[in-house]
Amino acid sequence: MLLEFRDVDTHYGDLHVLKRVSYAIAQGEIVALLGGNASGKSTTMKTIMGVVRPSSGSVRFDGADISRLSVAARVRLGIAPVLEGRRLFARMTVAENLEMGAYTRAGGPEVAADLARVYDLFPRVAERRAQIAGTLSGGEQQMVAIGRALMARPRLICMDEPSMGLSPLFVERVFDIIQQINRQGVTIFMVEQNANMALSIAHRAYVVQTGQVVLSGSAADLRDDPSIREAYLGELQVAEANG
Repeated sequence: MLLEFRDVDTHYGDLHVLKRVSYAIAQGEIVALLGGNASGKSTTMKTIMGVVRPSSGSVRFDGADISRLSVAARVRLGIAPVLEGRRLFARMTVAENLEMGAYTRAGGPEVAADLARVYDLFPRVAERRAQIAGTLSGGEQQMVAIGRALMARPRLICMDEPSMGLSPLFVERVFDIIQQINRQGVTIFMVEQNANMALSIAHRAYVVQTGQVVLSGSAADLRDDPSIREAYLGELQVAEANG
């Protein structure tokens, strides 16, 4: 497995957030993590990146325990985040934001080649490379955030709510891009409240509730099981009724 959580517990002080959580993400997969507010989804992403450290259990990447490594060390290993709300450097240009994604790398022709690939993937980002990032639309900022993650040349991208705040048109575009990146060999672990869209592109999914994994399986099985739809994925029915 490329990424594993093994019986991970995390706390914020006395608050027990993740409770003996186990995940397994194989190389080349898109895996969605679904759940409501305060279910433990964002804490999962923070734990993967090293912002939050487990109080027990372990996080393993490509077989090695990374539970005590710094954020920068994890990025060097090949894990890159796309943060909730984009979190761009608002006063820097688009190009400068993208270059920040390569901060753990030495620079040179490989970084320049990766920047060119990002511009090929996101022509609109290329057009706005000299623009101040804070003046972009939400969808454009999300493209820059994904491009910044790609500049780390990751093996795994962890995406926290990639569709949040985007128009329906941009949501479809972002999920198309996620699939395209995955086809290029990058594994995706994605927290997403839009269960309908997430399950339409994921290979597998986990559902978390109050810090515990309550369901897991193939995305198709989770999407098609009536009891699961009613209990955990009611937004699917709402989305399809409005579609």
